[in-house]
Amino acid sequence: MTPDVSARRRRDIIDALRRGAVPGNGLDVLAVGLDRFTTAMDDDLDRVAGGGSVFKAIRGEYGAGKTFFTRWLAERAKRRGFAAAEVQISETETPLHRMETVYRRLVEHLSTEQFPPSALRPILDGWIFALEEDVLASGSVAEEDAEGLDKAVGELLERRLAEISRSTPAFAAALRGYRGANAAGDQATADGLAAWLGGQPHVAAATRRHAGVKGDLDHFGALSFLQGQLTVLRDSGHPGLLLVLDEVETLQRVRSDARDKALNALRQLVDEVYSGRFPGLYLVITGTPAFYDGQQGMQRLAPLAQRLATDFGPDPRFDNPRATQIRLPGFTIETLVELGGKVTGLYADAYAAPRVTQVVDAAYIGDLAAAVTGRLGGQVGVAPRVFLKKLVADVLDRVEQFPDFDPRRDYKLTIRGDELTDIERNAASADDIQLPM
Repeated sequence: MTPDVSARRRRDIIDALRRGAVPGNGLDVLAVGLDRFTTAMDDDLDRVAGGGSVFKAIRGEYGAGKTFFTRWLAERAKRRGFAAAEVQISETETPLHRMETVYRRLVEHLSTEQFPPSALRPILDGWIFALEEDVLASGSVAEEDAEGLDKAVGELLERRLAEISRSTPAFAAALRGYRGANAAGDQATADGLAAWLGGQPHVAAATRRHAGVKGDLDHFGALSFLQGQLTVLRDSGHPGLLLVLDEVETLQRVRSDARDKALNALRQLVDEVYSGRFPGLYLVITGTPAFYDGQQGMQRLAPLAQRLATDFGPDPRFDNPRATQIRLPGFTIETLVELGGKVTGLYADAYAAPRVTQVVDAAYIGDLAAAVTGRLGGQVGVAPRVFLKKLVADVLDRVEQFPDFDPRRDYKLTIRGDELTDIERNAASADDIQLPM
């Protein structure tokens, strides 16, 4: 049984796996081989919650579980009260050298344990509520004295905004405007200023004039806005922000000038984290070994390569989880079978179907894992997504719905090209390619 996971979350996890996706929550129950990272990651979260900042680079081949790892870490962070955001880096949608776009995506994907993306409005409202509670707790103003309370909250707001005003006066001005619009019941203006604080372009000029701000966000302003967001998060009861920049290896495929700008932007961001400019920020990037070690990736910018350089020995068991760069070793057949067993148990709980674990036992899970891996050129690291999708959608669903279904007798594994990613498709077809000798 998995009593620590609600029935709805069990179904959500199973549904994500059925679609071939990484679940958005409940990842602790699926974690395999992550115990070795737990202590170091929790220490990092403690440091960030205490006002520090941390940068971490996650490396792993396709299928090693980078996205799973960062979402698992995000869950741990949110249980501690953190906010979290996952931003997919891409040349067209979110180029890394345009921090204003990265910041906008950050806000769009911002979540907390209580609020799904985008959690900006609840966080802003929580910040205002916290100001009011602090004023009332001081005993200087009675709750029924609306005018006095409003004035005292305004004065406390100015003191809290003093630090933000020095670095980002426009952010502070928009916060003042947002609170004023909310207090006056002007929801249209409040909505517009919340959008502007979230980095959205094309906010109406009248809305911006209300708060005394001008223009749209640029690259350097975005870094200052990030400072402002961290302050608001802290004052509204969230000790930090976990920001994941996923798939930075896509930088290897962009034009050389854009790649150089992006690598330099990443170097600048890492330096700002180390300098202490972003107290309360836990910044994580993910990428393949080719990105970290190749000449089209991080090695193209020597200062960045120096900052992320980490020595890895031949045995991953002795990797240092406290290092700047950590390596995910990927799956073996044994860990794939262990994961399949966890998913099967979770499925049985989710659908109250004990027959599932009786029919789909460890031996069958091992056979299915071996068969899927064999169809993918024997590359275990490429197999997890397809294996879990086949296990849930083709086997467990049928066992649960049809009492006479026996997967050993009634199911034959098929893998179609249109259900594979490019990397999975290449692995599946590798044995069929005739190479000239």
